[in-house]
Order: sequence, then C-alpha cells, then structure tokens
Amino acid sequence: MTIEVSRYVIHLPIVTTDLVRARVLARTAARALTFLCVDAQETTVSEEHNPDVRHRVFCPRRLPDGRRCGLRIDHDVPCTRRRVRRRSI
Repeated sequence: MTIEVSRYVIHLPIVTTDLVRARVLARTAARALTFLCVDAQETTVSEEHNPDVRHRVFCPRRLPDGRRCGLRIDHDVPCTRRRVRRRSI
C-alpha cells in the first residue's frame, strides 16, 4: 500500500529589523523542526507587504551525492551538507 503525501506551507509572520535577521530566524526554526518532516532546504522568507517575493535561506546548490548544500544562501566556503561550526578555544 502506498501512502500519498502532499506539501503544505505554514506562513508564520515574524517581526525583525531586516532580511538578514529574518533569514537567521528562518534557518534556526527550520533546523529545529526537521524532526517533524520539515523540508528545511526549501525555507524562504518574504516581506508581509510583498509575499510573492521570496528569499531563500539555504543554498540551493546540489552536492555530488544529489542532496542540497546545508549552508546559508550567501555562504563563502565550499558547499557541504552540514554547516561549519567554529570552535572557540
């Protein structure tokens, strides 16, 4: 038996000072909810008065294994599945 699945979008308005902060919050929320089958890589943000203009928060490039890069949209390091964490000493 095959179960059909459909995609839905939850629109959750937030208040912040700029697009950069909106993207950070969207990435954080998407990563936190991945255990609920959230397709984090498709996360976008838009301004309330202009909902048709969406801004990606994750890099859309594909890795050699076919999965998408897991870094932010404007990263300056090579694409990778997981974000690079800097260690503090």
